[in-house]
Amino acid sequence: MPHQGKILQDAIKNSGISITRIVEELGITRPTIYRKFKEETLDYGFVKQVGDIITHDFSQDFTSLQQATLPFVSGTPGVAVTSTVTQRSAPLQLNDNDPTKQFMALQAKYIALLEAYNELLLKVYGPK
Repeated sequence: MPHQGKILQDAIKNSGISITRIVEELGITRPTIYRKFKEETLDYGFVKQVGDIITHDFSQDFTSLQQATLPFVSGTPGVAVTSTVTQRSAPLQLNDNDPTKQFMALQAKYIALLEAYNELLLKVYGPK
């Protein structure tokens, strides 16, 4: 089973949209997107942005198991639980009537909360 970076790369290739256009719209460099192609799991927000650019719905490309492993990390801007928490954005869109998108946004917040809690436990109690 191909990893998420490979799925992303194949979707971009099949879209016919140039890498140059994609990196310009994302505000990243070409080496950054090529590194993303090598990653086994990708941030949902990044995948969604690429999907919007190439008009591709990635929810059909990732299996349920893969979707569960996507690091759907989101955070409230300006609020850091610890200095090591990586803040990524997957904003909750309340006006969106698509239940799948609402579920994914809520899942992102839930997983971010769990990860922040785990990091706090590690900081307080240390590794076992």
